[in-house]
Amino acid sequence: MKRGILEVLLVHAQGITRTNLVGTPAYYVITQCGNKVHKSKVSSGIDEATRWNEKFRFEFPLLDWKHLTHLKLRIMDKEFFADGGFVGETIIYLGGIIAEGIDKGHLEVEPAPYNVVLEDDSYRGEIKIGLKFITNKEADTETRACVRPVDVPKKSFFKSIINLFKSSWLRLCRGS
Repeated sequence: MKRGILEVLLVHAQGITRTNLVGTPAYYVITQCGNKVHKSKVSSGIDEATRWNEKFRFEFPLLDWKHLTHLKLRIMDKEFFADGGFVGETIIYLGGIIAEGIDKGHLEVEPAPYNVVLEDDSYRGEIKIGLKFITNKEADTETRACVRPVDVPKKSFFKSIINLFKSSWLRLCRGS
């Protein structure tokens, strides 16, 4: 059964809203596609641009990809004693990417900025994401036989052993 793989490159975010009043913000992203979820590493937002440079893979059978509609990225701010300050989210609709990726076998979208939507449905900041969709053909049951060329004569196993001993004997004799 063929499978599809969506690779998500989480590059950086800039201009996002700070949720903590004291200290340096520490952001992470929860990436969800269908029922699979990935959590990024924590990155500081010292210079107004939070960097992750992290890649995630979502793999499903091709039949499942036809029912998956979007990729959801939730930016969170790690507080001192708990996870949890919601910063904003981005939803990327995958319909065209999946359809074209299935047709061509491979589709790559260079990293591009997407708006970050806040809880009040306003926009603040951007998150830069790259996408790659690949249909995995390794699951096919095609077998390949290893065939030697017709015009090459088959070497005898014993002749190979004799040649090995002969070359070792010659090296030993030259060394003395």
